[in-house]
Amino acid sequence: MPKHISRLLVLMVLFGAVAYGAKQYFTVSSYYAYGHYRGDSVAQMASQKPKLMGTAYCAQCHVAQSTAWTGGVHNNPAQGKAVKCEVCHGPAGGRDAVGPFEIASTGPTHPINVKMLIPTDTARLCTNCHERIAGRPAQQPQIVIADHAGTLQCTTCHDPHSPRTIAGSVVAGAVAGDAAAGQAMAAACAACHSAPYKMGPSLAGQNAAYLADAIAAYKAGTRDNPVMRAMVQSLSDANIRDVSAYFAAQACRSAESNETGGTDKAVATGANCIVCHGTNGVARQPAWPNLGGQSKDYLVSALKSYRDGGHKNPQMSAITKDLRDPDIATLATYFAGVGCK
Repeated sequence: MPKHISRLLVLMVLFGAVAYGAKQYFTVSSYYAYGHYRGDSVAQMASQKPKLMGTAYCAQCHVAQSTAWTGGVHNNPAQGKAVKCEVCHGPAGGRDAVGPFEIASTGPTHPINVKMLIPTDTARLCTNCHERIAGRPAQQPQIVIADHAGTLQCTTCHDPHSPRTIAGSVVAGAVAGDAAAGQAMAAACAACHSAPYKMGPSLAGQNAAYLADAIAAYKAGTRDNPVMRAMVQSLSDANIRDVSAYFAAQACRSAESNETGGTDKAVATGANCIVCHGTNGVARQPAWPNLGGQSKDYLVSALKSYRDGGHKNPQMSAITKDLRDPDIATLATYFAGVGCK
């Protein structure tokens, strides 16, 4: 064999030996234990879960939310219900990578440089546990999504930290008013708010909680109506409760209306309205207004105002934004025609 051939073969063997030795030296022992990757990484990644800080950590800054959660149905270990902060908001702690395949035992924590998740699609989040499914524990409230609230977000009606609390009700737990004490003050309201006056809502028989909330909003200016604000500006909190109690105690009177609306069309058009205000116009919660028996003219005016931004209410604006004038007329005719209860 020629010398140059033998030398080339020796060189190739030496190169192969060096390459094999390098591969053995630089390749970790667990490589390809389970596949084309480092086997030990599986156990390492599984063991380095995000760090959960616990509810006490959250309560330091988020007192109101923590208080609502503490007294709510999500915090009831006796019934197996312990939906803690980080279940919905994600872990408040993290991990630091300090080198290749090395992870430190501590890491950044909220709020230094970890942003917590604030769920926006609550309809999807809440139904992970509350959609009606065969075999799901009976003590866990369950809904048929299409029948319960359609496309509305759960937070339209529910406080996410205490779901049995109706969102937006500022009068929950308030002291009841004195109807007799409110009678004299209510006289100034009667001219515009007694049936059959058609441009303002009839207040007789209306929910006291809703009335107190609305009057307080006019006084604070969060409901923008100069006439109403001037009328209620001098009322104290106790006065507001008394006036609300007086009107709520009166027998309701439907506004005069000779029209009746097509039930099927109105129910289809106002599916989202019925969720809160009921098929018969009787609100399902005391913090919401009854619509049955209100005048058609007033209902048309109010719905258009919510749609066009005159009335500032995020939930109502979202619900009415796609309503056309004929849709509004259909809904107003229907609710005016069902009569008050």
